[in-house]
Amino acid sequence: MNILLRIALLCCLLQSARAQELMQVIEEVKPSVVGVGSLQQTRGPAVSFIGTGFVIGDGLTVVTAAHVVNDLVNKGQTATLGVLVRAGESTHFRAATLIGMDKDHDLARLRISKGSALPALRLGDSSKVREGKALAFMGFPLGMVLGLNHVTHRCIVSAITPLATPAVTARQLDGKTARQLQKPAYSVFQLDGTAYPGSSGSPLFDPATGEVVGVVNMVFVKGVKESAITAPSGITYAIPANYLKSPPSTDGQ
Repeated sequence: MNILLRIALLCCLLQSARAQELMQVIEEVKPSVVGVGSLQQTRGPAVSFIGTGFVIGDGLTVVTAAHVVNDLVNKGQTATLGVLVRAGESTHFRAATLIGMDKDHDLARLRISKGSALPALRLGDSSKVREGKALAFMGFPLGMVLGLNHVTHRCIVSAITPLATPAVTARQLDGKTARQLQKPAYSVFQLDGTAYPGSSGSPLFDPATGEVVGVVNMVFVKGVKESAITAPSGITYAIPANYLKSPPSTDGQ
């Protein structure tokens, strides 16, 4: 067997091993990834889907993006906030309360009110992630249309880029962007995988270990980084998971 054939065979074996590894991790991650939504008996349908979240810690704490739950926790909302748990072919709604919100990093924590704990994901050290790192994220893209079915996307970290990026011209520097630029800049992960509405709050994880290194964000980051772009770019971003290690306050401070 010549050297080129041996190299090709080794590459095939390595790719096969990685695929098997990811398949196993996907099955381990699935029970921890939940939908985030609300329940209101007087509307139809009673349960609505808003975004994605995932379970950490003791199995009753759910992480999601702050913008996913922001409208529901505003005064005047009568719907019950909660999570949608997939069990076999059925989906169960479990009420939850907001226990923390970090508005600067667009992160929120929910607490499931009653019932048994769910499997929890481990948080990895996002400071060790480098450009080119192969990762995956799982959520419910277009869940309001396609249903609560777990979808996994593979990706690499295309760039680690500062969030606070000035607009191209002063005319495009709106109030929201200006306020963001006044805050200390921090870096986010830019990914080459495509996320869709409903993916916000999805865990970005290491396909070898299942450890979460980021939280997929579809709205908050784009509102700053892409304020000068009239059409969506298709770029996906994620907030580094290390910002989850300090519990946020409920007022976002």
